[in-house]
Amino acid sequence: MAGATLLDLLERRAADAPDQGVVFPDGRLSWPAMADEARRLSGALWAAGIRPGDAVGLLVPDGLDSATWWLAAARIGAVTVPVNVRLRAGELAYQIDDADVRLLLTTSAFGDRLTDALPGLDAATPGRLALPGTPSLRSVVALDGATPPGFLPGLAGGDPDPADAARAAVRPDDVILNLYTSGTTSRPRGCLHDHASLVAEGTAVAERLGLRPDDRFWTPLPMFHCGGFDVAVAAMAGRCGMVHSGPFEPGTALRQLETERCTVGFPAFETIWLPVLEHPDFSTTDLSALRVVANIGAPERMRSMQARLPHAVQVSCLGMTESFGFCCLGAPDDPAETRATTSGFPLAHMEAEVVDPVTGEPVPPGTPGELRFRGASRIVRYHRDPELTAARIDDDGWFSSGDLVVADADGRLSFRSRLKDMFKVGGENVAAAEVEGFLSEHPAVGIVQVVGVPDARYGEVAAAFVQLRAGAAATEEELVAHCLGRIATFKVPRYVRFVDEWPMSGTKVQKFRLRDALTAELAEAGITEAPRLAAPAGTPR
Repeated sequence: MAGATLLDLLERRAADAPDQGVVFPDGRLSWPAMADEARRLSGALWAAGIRPGDAVGLLVPDGLDSATWWLAAARIGAVTVPVNVRLRAGELAYQIDDADVRLLLTTSAFGDRLTDALPGLDAATPGRLALPGTPSLRSVVALDGATPPGFLPGLAGGDPDPADAARAAVRPDDVILNLYTSGTTSRPRGCLHDHASLVAEGTAVAERLGLRPDDRFWTPLPMFHCGGFDVAVAAMAGRCGMVHSGPFEPGTALRQLETERCTVGFPAFETIWLPVLEHPDFSTTDLSALRVVANIGAPERMRSMQARLPHAVQVSCLGMTESFGFCCLGAPDDPAETRATTSGFPLAHMEAEVVDPVTGEPVPPGTPGELRFRGASRIVRYHRDPELTAARIDDDGWFSSGDLVVADADGRLSFRSRLKDMFKVGGENVAAAEVEGFLSEHPAVGIVQVVGVPDARYGEVAAAFVQLRAGAAATEEELVAHCLGRIATFKVPRYVRFVDEWPMSGTKVQKFRLRDALTAELAEAGITEAPRLAAPAGTPR
């Protein structure tokens, strides 16, 4: 579908796949109904003053609103900014401002957090905001019709004709999404993707997985994550249906997989899929319809998950927000060991190469090197950051991922580790510098270095090494408590170690030595899982 927009894809599915559509726990809509709803809501956005290129923030739980409003914004050439529902006030304030959000769609459940994030919101005139620190934001809308101070109670309908005219002007190279991902600096970065990116990705994923018109493509990945959008666009491209678990809970997910007769699943992370496989009701649940599952994990874990559900072929994948999720994806007809140990070939619209991270020269098969990729679903650019864009994308269009991979003799890729200073906690990217910056605000903290250490439950968790200020005192529990409730729980250090000196290489701390020392300490103590954190009531995890 070269030259198509996502709206073209939606409208074609409305015409040729009327019995399929999207399913969330809070409702379902066929593709024709989705197209109609997107048109209706686009009129409301236009009436609210949204124009092509404007940023519309979407801070809602996973449900129909997370799909319909995104498509409505796309229909008038606006850019949707999905916001992680787990973020705390300071993180919300940063993203809303950095993304130049003009209109924020949310629910009253986020009222208190947004009031903390946006000083003056509770005293502002709804619909005519002029808030310090967020000059672009004009309105905050409660989609549930409630009216926290400063909020508008929903959007009134509007004349669809202007929205229809805007839809006719949308082009494949128009930006449709600004997805935020943790970077190697102290703040997350916005990754801009256009319509062509989404269409190419969805088409290639549908082809690689062999999606059929009778398929039901299931995911629990949130709709502020590229994985949620991957499934939506692949379902559109494959003329099949999308089924979403909503806010993830293993028992609910298991029942949904059965009752919706899901055929293809993308749980992605073992922290999501293992609780489903290990649920008490697993053995009595009928998952016979499930034929393909896409996951990520070490070969040993991939083999064990395949053994738990032997009739469903398990494949692996490799990618990131900058590639709009999948860059490489295993094929269901690959041998079992190949599927367990590699992430397959690059998708049809992508090129990948493995290079020496210092010289940039290609390395031979079997040699670890940095992954570089280019193609239709590569990030257009980083929002507000031309310097980072230029540093990561060269003149030939190659994106330097910062990930260490290895290619086999046939060209299939396997992930080894990250070159950049970040790690994944249960599938969520965490930038060490962001956590370091937050911990440094504690009055007792002098120097702090954060690393990721292995964890049997989450894959990795944060660990902080702290040198206290002269004469200051603090405990591990105090520093953890400093973080809880103020940053998303997955970013909070599970271990804190106090040091008086640092392993140095010239002027830089050798973080790998910190990581290795703590990993050895935990192994010697027989600790495989980090302590569970008790966040304050109402804190997102």
